[in-house]
Amino acid sequence: MKIPMRKLLAVSGLILGLQFSATLSHAATPEPNSSDVLMYIEPVEYSNPIRVSSRYREYWYHQGPVVEPMALEKISQAYGKTSICDATQSGKMLVWVKPKMFYNPKMQNFYGDATIHVYTGLGKHVGTYKGESTVRGFIDVKPQRWIDQSYALTIDDAIIKMQADVELQRVVDSATSANAESTPCSMVSLIPTSKIRAMSF
Repeated sequence: MKIPMRKLLAVSGLILGLQFSATLSHAATPEPNSSDVLMYIEPVEYSNPIRVSSRYREYWYHQGPVVEPMALEKISQAYGKTSICDATQSGKMLVWVKPKMFYNPKMQNFYGDATIHVYTGLGKHVGTYKGESTVRGFIDVKPQRWIDQSYALTIDDAIIKMQADVELQRVVDSATSANAESTPCSMVSLIPTSKIRAMSF
């Protein structure tokens, strides 16, 4: 049966339109994000506040939102492209940042602590690096200022120790190579987590 030219052109146009639409749809579908380094902070640090206190005043805050941006910036400066660990990310190295803060009202000192655990993209533990700091400050005068300063110093201290580790540098060099294996950030669920801590130290 002979198909009229008008119908033939209409069908051909429809087919081309569907193919073009499928191409656009495929192009618009984002590929899983990848990064050389993924940074992870436990969700509890965003949901459970901690307390620093003196005899007359207490101050509550969440560690996650405070530590995340400064740790991300400092680790990126030291080791290249670093992303926050989430379900869509994959990476060649994972750094797990565990912050802690204590205030001694008698000494009027903030004692910061940042422990960074480093794993390869396949989940092998490479090393643990602990940064510490002591910042003199007052809990009743802009406490967040002293807290921020203390965390920044602890992360700097931990990164200095990381950079001094020859074995870690070898892992970093391997992770940044083109053929290094990349693993989804969901692997973090396989790493043992610490018990839920008290909301104050």
